[in-house]
Amino acid sequence: MTDDLQKRIQAALANPQNMGEMANADSVGTVGNADCGEMLRLWVKFKEQNGKRVIDRATFQSFGCETAIAVASLATELIRGKTAEEALALKTEELAGELGPLPPMKIHCAQLVEGALRSALEPQKPAAKIEAPGAPGTPAWIAPGACKDGWFGVVRMPPRSVDGS
Repeated sequence: MTDDLQKRIQAALANPQNMGEMANADSVGTVGNADCGEMLRLWVKFKEQNGKRVIDRATFQSFGCETAIAVASLATELIRGKTAEEALALKTEELAGELGPLPPMKIHCAQLVEGALRSALEPQKPAAKIEAPGAPGTPAWIAPGACKDGWFGVVRMPPRSVDGS
């Protein structure tokens, strides 16, 4: 990774935008890669503007590398004011915004953000209730067919209240 990219990532991390859970979100998308331990959850709130339903605000939580956090921070700003269709049309490299092109070993960080965005915004398919791996009896919600390229599975979790219910 170049020094210039590292500086841009550090600048984004110095003042991350839209980090944390969002109460009363209209949609929540979660993706994760169990092999490397990265996970990202994205909350989206919509509003009506000029007769269109646009993204009013998006927030995120990430368990992952600094690049994923920086991309999520920039992406939540980038999608504000866009319709779901406009946000979904953004390419992986566009979500990285001011970071610029990512090296091949960091592209998965932007793909993680793109996956959470797709999980939150794509039209819903009926969810299949299954047991969460490693936690017998704990339900997880999987959106069938949501994993687009095999790099990570897309897990749809029902929104949870602040008290965990």
